[in-house]
Amino acid sequence: MTQKILVVDDNEQNLILMRDILEYYGHAVLTAQNGEEGIRLAQEHRPALILMDIQMPGMDGYAALRMLRGYPELENIKIIAVTALAMSGDKEKLLHSGFDDYLAKPVDIRQLSAMVNKHLSRE
Repeated sequence: MTQKILVVDDNEQNLILMRDILEYYGHAVLTAQNGEEGIRLAQEHRPALILMDIQMPGMDGYAALRMLRGYPELENIKIIAVTALAMSGDKEKLLHSGFDDYLAKPVDIRQLSAMVNKHLSRE
């Protein structure tokens, strides 16, 4: 069964890259260019996994995560932070705030595929 993955990123090139990679590996992919759109799509489609950019205009990834976790029907969706934040302590901060995992930009294709498979296999 194909599982849906939602990619939320304000950078269109990042969206296209991640969508193309995930579709190549057989996943159904939804894309959103901001946190508000990501929340709406998550409510409508209930993806198995969300890849969430952190630094977006308007609603950032932290705010979107808090809202998603507030909906009982969405609170168990795995959400991976995808971010250029790579300073010491950033990963710990992201995990502590409720993200299930962390993927650094620029995205490594093999690492993206392995991480997605790891989280989807826990379903």
